[in-house]
Amino acid sequence: MSETTSDLAPAYAPFFGCMGAASAIIFSSLGAAYGTAKSGVGISAMAVMKPDLIMKSIIPVVMAGILAIYGLVVAALIIQSLYPAPKYTLFMSFCDFAAGLSVGICGLASGFAIGIVGDAGVRSTAQ
Repeated sequence: MSETTSDLAPAYAPFFGCMGAASAIIFSSLGAAYGTAKSGVGISAMAVMKPDLIMKSIIPVVMAGILAIYGLVVAALIIQSLYPAPKYTLFMSFCDFAAGLSVGICGLASGFAIGIVGDAGVRSTAQ
């Protein structure tokens, strides 16, 4: 091995950290987009029947938008911890990858849930 890499800190270690940051922002943004779109359809359907309730029905859209901000914050925290290979070990890279992936997948799942529940809740408000 060369002096810049070792078994504990190979040259490809920062790749996993970058993938964790990318996973956090991509999956949470997809969840936010789905939640916003699905809730927006419910708001549009509700606005036809009762236009005075539009501003009260914005809450699911705001909740879905917050998911993308969570992903952005976690991605920024992961990127700040990245170093070149000798300082950035494989253990640190796997931890950052797991953190980004868990935040991203949770953001995606909660975006789906916010979209479905928000759509149903907004439509039931109009009835």
